[in-house]
Amino acid sequence: MSSDTSATVLLDDRQEWLRFSQPRDDLWDSHVVIEGMHCAACAFTVEEALLSVPGVRSAEVNAATHRAKVVWSEAQVKPSQWMAAIARAGYGALPAADNTLRQARQEETRRALWRWLVAGFCMMQVMMYAYPAYVAGEGDITPDMVALLRWASWVLTLPVVFFSCGPFFQNALRDIRWRCISMDLPVALGMAITFMLSSAATFEPSGLFGGEVYYDSLTMFVFFLLTGRWLELRVRDRTAGALEALMNRLPDSVERQHSDGSFERVAVRRLLPGDVIRVLPAESFPADGVIVQGQTLADEALLTGESRPQSRAVGDTVVAGSHNLVSAVLVRVEQVGEGTQFSQIVALMENASLQKPRLAQLADRVAKPFLVGVLVMAALAAAWWWPSNPSHALMVAVAVLVVTCPCALSLATPAAMLAAAGNLARHGVLVRNLQALESLAEIDTLIFDKTGTLTSDGQRITRVWTAPGVTPEHALSLAAALASHSLHPLSRALVAAHDPLAKPQVSIAEDVHESIGEGLEGRVNEILRLGSAAFCGVKTKGLPEDAQLCQVHLCSEQTWLASWQLSEDVRADAAQTVQALKDLGVDVWLLSGDHAESVQQVAEQVGIQQAFGGCTPQNKLSRMQAAQAQDARVAMVGDGLNDGPVLAGAHVSMAFGNAVPLAQSTSDLVLMGGQLQVVAQSVRLARQTLRVVRQNLAWAAVYNALCVPLAVVGWLPAWLAGLGMALSSLWVVLNALRLTRGF
Repeated sequence: MSSDTSATVLLDDRQEWLRFSQPRDDLWDSHVVIEGMHCAACAFTVEEALLSVPGVRSAEVNAATHRAKVVWSEAQVKPSQWMAAIARAGYGALPAADNTLRQARQEETRRALWRWLVAGFCMMQVMMYAYPAYVAGEGDITPDMVALLRWASWVLTLPVVFFSCGPFFQNALRDIRWRCISMDLPVALGMAITFMLSSAATFEPSGLFGGEVYYDSLTMFVFFLLTGRWLELRVRDRTAGALEALMNRLPDSVERQHSDGSFERVAVRRLLPGDVIRVLPAESFPADGVIVQGQTLADEALLTGESRPQSRAVGDTVVAGSHNLVSAVLVRVEQVGEGTQFSQIVALMENASLQKPRLAQLADRVAKPFLVGVLVMAALAAAWWWPSNPSHALMVAVAVLVVTCPCALSLATPAAMLAAAGNLARHGVLVRNLQALESLAEIDTLIFDKTGTLTSDGQRITRVWTAPGVTPEHALSLAAALASHSLHPLSRALVAAHDPLAKPQVSIAEDVHESIGEGLEGRVNEILRLGSAAFCGVKTKGLPEDAQLCQVHLCSEQTWLASWQLSEDVRADAAQTVQALKDLGVDVWLLSGDHAESVQQVAEQVGIQQAFGGCTPQNKLSRMQAAQAQDARVAMVGDGLNDGPVLAGAHVSMAFGNAVPLAQSTSDLVLMGGQLQVVAQSVRLARQTLRVVRQNLAWAAVYNALCVPLAVVGWLPAWLAGLGMALSSLWVVLNALRLTRGF
């Protein structure tokens, strides 16, 4: 059995699946990287091959990232079987988290470089032998010398055809075998026709095609095509670099401590909660955990967008995927595998990288019929020119086949979208849905929530009112009992303010129910309510007038018990963010469930004119829908806790990742850090992305509109067609590369 086959069969070990798969009921979601792909048609071929395997429920392949998501049933199929289907289709597959992925990519780049070097060297020699035929007058070169130069060119063209052109011919044969079409098929036909036509002229100078040879054109357009492919490969790796840098951030192994204090290096997937591991400097933390010995600095930039190293000592938590910078620490593992925050981030990014925005789907749908049209157009052009000059007719067909390859069209949208997603990921913004970038670029209204969004999560109690006979400590104990069942920032502040060592200790609440955006109701010896004034019904006897303006109230079924006023700090960059959005022409609103006075105070601090307080989730949704009814394109930024309806109803939504579990977030973009200015920067980058996409699509359309007629009438030689095709694809990718710089 070959080593490749052995490696594939090894993946049938259930323990190995966790390296590149996630369980979902009785199904598995696996992510693999496809080798040998070049275009959207290749993606269709791989998808068809996977869907032909019994037990494979769905398959999504992205031509730009070369990544595939395969959903399969454990009861019906094993990974080795659907990977074998990919191999039969003529492609390779590697687990997305495989530690040999980088090595395989380097080998692919090295092979592409060697093919390019061979083509370039042979092209220069062939051009040297072709030069006399271009400059010599009639009778200056003897027929024997002409034949010698042709034979020398033929010999130098052989390495180009059989080595440099190898991938084109292999892919074309694969297409014929699978009865499909990709962008390499017309290119390979053009190469084969040119070489056979020139060979016929070399072997039979007096024959039907003996008038002229085209070795110089062949070697030149192969060289230009390979130049474009190699540069495109380098640029693609760079644009996807941020995504892969995050997704492949976990180490392969780690030192685990035994009961006797000794350490053994084990595979990360063998870790269990409760294990104690030693993480050395320059290593990544392999799991979420708590430091039990030592002190260090952790780099969490790719996870939170925070560029400064964070101090971590005994008792502090560390997250999988962050880097240990300074010294060795012992960590007690708390979450492993799919339970880690890192795993949730990777799942978000992998799913986003496989999505196809509307513009990309349109280009993909056009690409395949366009290729069929190219073959028909080339045949018609050859038939038109054949009566007058068969040799020229075939070269016209070659020019049509080469120049019309729609690589630029298929790459126009995904290259730009993925470059932007990679840039956002480096700054702590995870794109869950690539379509959201298109929607974000078109917004004209942005709605902020207040608590936990414009203001920081941390809040503190500044004033307390209690009913006669109720001590502040006892009231806080009752409130903390209810608040411990909620993730709302105000609830967390009450829980944090209660000293667990104080007397009385925190009470136990039963049958607690939360009304989103309003408050909590539960039993602590009696039925209690904690929340807004309207929810608690606190307009009862004994409530001080000042206390009516508080954010949080506690009452029983009979009477008011206590009220708390909490203050929150406006984020340092909130005013700057609002002004940046206004500079972009975006109308900024503030909708909050807090009292109108508190909301207006924050709005004045940050410069928002449209501010509304006392809003329930339904009120927020109604106001947003009213704006949408007037053709407003609305984005919503919230904490993901009580903003679910309005986040779901907005054209595009953003939520802070530290405020809600990522797995439960339904937002289009997740803001991992605490910086608000990334909101305005994301809008700016989304608009730039849409401009780049439109530029790419316009370039692809103009290029084909200009070059196809020139090729059909015979004014475009094959070498220039190859140069045009390479430059068009390269221009599209380089234009998208601009989105990876700056923010």
